[in-house]
Amino acid sequence: MKRRKFIKQSSFALAGLGMTSPAVRFIKGEKTEHRESDPTKEYLKNILYTKEEIVDWLSGNAFPFAKYSAEFGWLLNDARFRDGIDDSYSTYTYGEYDERVMIHYRNKMCRINTYGDSFTQCHQVSDGETWQEILAAHLQEPIRNFGVGGWSVYQAYLRMLKEEKRIPAKYIVFNIYDDDHLRNLDSWRNIRRRKHDRFIEPTLPYIKVNLKESSYSEHANPCPTMESVYDLCDLNPTYDLFKDDFVLKIMRVHEYARRENPLQTYEEMMQFASEHGINVTITDNDMLRKTAVQLHRSCALFASKKIIEKIEKWALNNDKKVLYVLSFPASSIKKYAQTANRWDQSFVDFLKEKKLPYIDLMQLHMDEFSNYKLSIKEYLKRYYIGHYNPFGNLFCAFAIKDKLVEMLNPKPVSYDPKPQIFNDYPEKESYDHKDI
Repeated sequence: MKRRKFIKQSSFALAGLGMTSPAVRFIKGEKTEHRESDPTKEYLKNILYTKEEIVDWLSGNAFPFAKYSAEFGWLLNDARFRDGIDDSYSTYTYGEYDERVMIHYRNKMCRINTYGDSFTQCHQVSDGETWQEILAAHLQEPIRNFGVGGWSVYQAYLRMLKEEKRIPAKYIVFNIYDDDHLRNLDSWRNIRRRKHDRFIEPTLPYIKVNLKESSYSEHANPCPTMESVYDLCDLNPTYDLFKDDFVLKIMRVHEYARRENPLQTYEEMMQFASEHGINVTITDNDMLRKTAVQLHRSCALFASKKIIEKIEKWALNNDKKVLYVLSFPASSIKKYAQTANRWDQSFVDFLKEKKLPYIDLMQLHMDEFSNYKLSIKEYLKRYYIGHYNPFGNLFCAFAIKDKLVEMLNPKPVSYDPKPQIFNDYPEKESYDHKDI
């Protein structure tokens, strides 16, 4: 085989196996500065931003979903996306405090604030279709929505501490989506999730955990100024920032398990797991992957439990009542329906052991599903278009309703037989249509 033909065929073959950089360039005879560098640098090199991407994001000319926040990583922009039910456009509007705009009873005193990620923000429905607005209409009182798409449990906790000083409410609904646990450990979301046309996956405040030592530490956004975001265009400062990052080590194992010497990768993962108190002998790639997933999830759930303990202490000291709501994507509910297993079971057990009020939307969906003669795929299609559609938000609102009403004191107008605002009505147990 001629040399050129060999190089061309080898390049295509390696590209098909995912070996694009630096292997293909090396076979082609191209120079690559980091061919001899460690896999961590190679991984980071492939996820750097371009300067143009940073300029466009910070100036608001691209990635329109979110805007830079030194404190939280990002907040949301007013927007209109064609991402709603039946291919409709969803309208997103935010207020003075970067909260999603209130519609029902917005001129009345608000005693319920909600925090969390996109399942709190209610992505893919318009302002008036959120579960907060459905509940507000039913309870006849306003509910604030501080949800931000892509946020972790830790980010939502930090936002709660800030907003409860500015516009406090006695009652808190704290929503946790299943990936939010993993997000606690992300220092730069681009390490674990790739950019897409609406969102640049920025850096964010995060948690460091060591299971073996039961240690937990909080860390600020690694890029605390707009200027520092430009460091993410340059390999050397990016490497200095993230070379010891927990999630980067996990992702490097996933990415390079088949590219590097397998034995060396197994040994690295066994040592990494041992540092966190997990002793395992890895002999194949499947075991390697499972160990990385187990370690990642265990540390993530540990972080969330620590955050909940901090929330409960804060609530006690500030006379607050907190209702926790567990949200899930359709894929997680489908898997639970098929296997009866869920990776966050220890977190649910933790809430039970602590006797904390919570709503488990996964279990409530399963309870309702048992009443239908549908496949799980058909059932979930009723409620999901990625996030909840308007019907899903209705389901969520009324799943939350009973426990929230139970917590509220005094009861909301719709559950008070003699509400103050209706004192002028004659006392009567019931009304005929002709009396109204």
